Amino acid sequence: MADRNAPVLSTRALNRATMERQLLLRRAAVPAKDAVSHLVGLQAQNTRPPYFQLFSRLEDFDPAELSALMESREVVRIVSLRSTIHTHTAEDALTLRPLVQPARDRELSMFRRGLTGVDLDRLAALARELVEERPRTMKELREELLPHWPDADPRALAVAARCRLPLVQVTPRGVWGRSGQVALTTAEHWLDTPPRPAATPDAAVLRYLGAFGPASVKDMQSWAGLTRMREVFERLRPRLVTFRDENGVELFDLPDAPRPHPDTPAPPRFLPEFDNVLLGHADRTRVIPPAYKGRNGVGNQAYGTVLADGFLAALWRLDETDPDTSVLTVQALGELGPALREEITQEAVDLQTVMSGAPTHDVRFATFVDFGD
Repeated sequence: MADRNAPVLSTRALNRATMERQLLLRRAAVPAKDAVSHLVGLQAQNTRPPYFQLFSRLEDFDPAELSALMESREVVRIVSLRSTIHTHTAEDALTLRPLVQPARDRELSMFRRGLTGVDLDRLAALARELVEERPRTMKELREELLPHWPDADPRALAVAARCRLPLVQVTPRGVWGRSGQVALTTAEHWLDTPPRPAATPDAAVLRYLGAFGPASVKDMQSWAGLTRMREVFERLRPRLVTFRDENGVELFDLPDAPRPHPDTPAPPRFLPEFDNVLLGHADRTRVIPPAYKGRNGVGNQAYGTVLADGFLAALWRLDETDPDTSVLTVQALGELGPALREEITQEAVDLQTVMSGAPTHDVRFATFVDFGD
C-alpha cells in the first residue's frame, strides 16, 4: 500500500539522483562494458550516439574501446526496450530481449492484415534458417520469405521475422569510423551460445531503479515498453524505499542508492540524440524543463542536447564536412551567462578532441540553427 507520508523529492533532487545514476555528475573510471551493463544498454537508434553517450559518462573514453567490444561480440546492437535498437552486453541481449517479447508481439499485431494466412511459427523457423546460414538484410528476408506466402505483404513478412526472433545487427554496422548496411542474424548464432531464460521482471525493475531511480511504475513501463508492472513493484515494495514527487506521484528506489543533495554541482554535458536519460521516464521534467518540452526533437527527429546544471539548456550539432576542421554549433534555448558559456565551450572542445578526427576545432554559439537539415 502506498505511503501517503513518504518524503517528497523536489525536481532538482530527482535530477541529481538521475544524473548520479547515469554517470553524468562526474565521469566514471570504469570500463565501457561495465557502463553499458550498469545503464542497462545504450539507446542506439543511430550508430554514433552510443559512443557519444559513453564520452559524456566515462573518464578517458576512446571510441575504439566500444568498437572493440562490438567486434569481439561482447556487446551487440539489438531491438529491445521500447522496440528500439539498443547496444547491450551479450548477456543482456540474450536475457532482456525475451523479457520484452510482449512489446514485439504488440508491434507485430499492427501488421496482421498483411499476414493473413501466414503460419508465424513456420515463418520464424524459416527466417532462423536463413539468417543463421548467413546474415541477411531485411530486403533479402522479404525476398526469401515471399515465395512461401505470395499473397502476404512482403514488408510484414520481414517485420514478423524481426519481431519473432532475437535478431542482432552484425558488424561492421555500429563500429566507429566504419560503415555497413544492416545485416541480421540471431543473437544465439552471433554469440555462439544457446538461448538463455528471460530476465525476471523483478530483476529488471531493480536494475532500472539502479540506473534511473527514483522512479514511478509508469516511468519503468515507459522505459521498457512493458505494461502491467504494478504487481511487480508491489511484490518488491518490502525491499524498496518510497518517495513522492512534487505532484504526489509515488516513486520507488533502492534503499542504498545515491541521492545527492539538490545543490550538488552538475557540469555541462553534451548528449546525443535519443540519449538514455532523455527517454528513461514517462515524466521527463526531471531533465527537460516544461518550457522546453518538445524542443529537443520533432517526431522521430531528435537533436543533440546540452545539459547545464543537469537540465536541458541547448541543442548542438557537429559538422565534419571539412577534414581539417570540425565545427560544433550550440543553439541556446535560453540565456547562458558568460561563465556557463565558457564551461560549455571547454566541454565542446574536449568532445571534438576525442570524437572528431579533424585537427582544428571550432565552437560556435547561434541564436537559431535549423537542426532538421
